Amino acid sequence: MPAQQKKLIFCTAGVLSLACALGTAAAVGTQLWVRGSILCSTGALLVNASGPELHKFLGHIQYGLFGGQRVRQCGLGGRPLQFSFFPDLLRIIPASIHVSVILFCTVLIVFALVGAGFFMFNAFGSPYETLHGPLGLYLWSFISCSCGCLIMILFSSEVKIHHLSEKIANFKEGTFTFKTHSEQFANSFWTILVCSLVHFLNALLIRFAGFEFPFSKPKDSGTVTGAVDLMY
Repeated sequence: MPAQQKKLIFCTAGVLSLACALGTAAAVGTQLWVRGSILCSTGALLVNASGPELHKFLGHIQYGLFGGQRVRQCGLGGRPLQFSFFPDLLRIIPASIHVSVILFCTVLIVFALVGAGFFMFNAFGSPYETLHGPLGLYLWSFISCSCGCLIMILFSSEVKIHHLSEKIANFKEGTFTFKTHSEQFANSFWTILVCSLVHFLNALLIRFAGFEFPFSKPKDSGTVTGAVDLMY
């Protein structure tokens, strides 16, 4: 492949890696990881609410990795409440999983920035045939993609398996019990998915630039030499 095309491919991959690093950093700081509605089941059972009447007992919740907001509604109007995971909710949530999600987000940001720098170095510099070159680009892309996948798996398990929304809704509630009525992942979660796909795409761009995948089996040089000899 001509040098100009390789330079264009590496520049594109570098810009994509930088955009993913900035997007992940922005996603970590938002409260847009999960949105949902919570039902005040105690209040609904007391008045035997059903159908349209249930809306009087439906509140809302949204949160990110560090905190969020919920609207508590038990038939007498909504009351918004702010909450923070650190240190308020650490006793009731799976803290090890939650901290791991934040840690992998940090690793994803760092390696996306490292990958962006090395992509630009390969585009405009003369890289060594080690971690500075294609092998390093594959490595940084693989680590970033793996971190993104781990973030989604861990956070999904925290929300769906450990019922994070219900634990938040029932925090410091002595009289009323809340149940998750609906919940869906919001923009920041899908940003991580897009970033993971982008890093996978970067690995394909490196291959498209003409560099073999690491640990791929090289062609048999003896067979190639014999074929050339037959031509003469």
